Amino acid sequence: MDGYVLRVSEDRLGVGARYGRSLPPLNRVLYVLQGELRVSSRGVESSVRANRAWFGAADCLPTAGPTGAAVLRYELLGGGGESGPDVMPGTASQALLQHPIRLEPGEEYLMRCDRVDFDPGGVALPHRHKGGGIRCLIAGALELTVGDEPPRTIQPGQAWFESGREPVYAAASAEIPTSFVRVSVLPRAIRGERSIMYVDPEDAGRGRPRKYTIFVDEPIHLEAVTP
Repeated sequence: MDGYVLRVSEDRLGVGARYGRSLPPLNRVLYVLQGELRVSSRGVESSVRANRAWFGAADCLPTAGPTGAAVLRYELLGGGGESGPDVMPGTASQALLQHPIRLEPGEEYLMRCDRVDFDPGGVALPHRHKGGGIRCLIAGALELTVGDEPPRTIQPGQAWFESGREPVYAAASAEIPTSFVRVSVLPRAIRGERSIMYVDPEDAGRGRPRKYTIFVDEPIHLEAVTP
């Protein structure tokens, strides 16, 4: 069933700054690009430093640390993405991407946030995934081909959606390391397992080097999303 939306925004906060108001209850990942973030939710305060992520489904109030913070804010919404603003008051905030994601009510899902790092010249040979998600490039450059679309070059700060159904080929910059952060909604049954499926199974041992770092791999409830 369609009706669900995954989106990502980038928020930049000065030293000690906080969002203009609490973020409403949603399945949400906050990935810290730079600085440090303190997140208060349900009476618990968590400290999240750079290259780490926080997950929660309740309302929360993030506050920047002593050097400020740059944050990728991923949120899963229903109702065509009308559940709260994508740009937050009190921050230098910009919406990067919002895209429908196919989810079935009654199925069990998890929300995963991970980082993929390519060495110079690394490639990901044609593959699919067991669920959809949004990626955001944070370093390097990536030549990307999704399904029958023409190849395009992704630059840092740009985000793109992959449904998991179309085959994807990606080639990283030959000169410098390339990295992206992604948040995916996946079947809960694969918690702790890789979601990638190669078009040619023999490619599973090729196309490297690249490294995966998982920050969040948590069950979610679609009841927390208003469809």
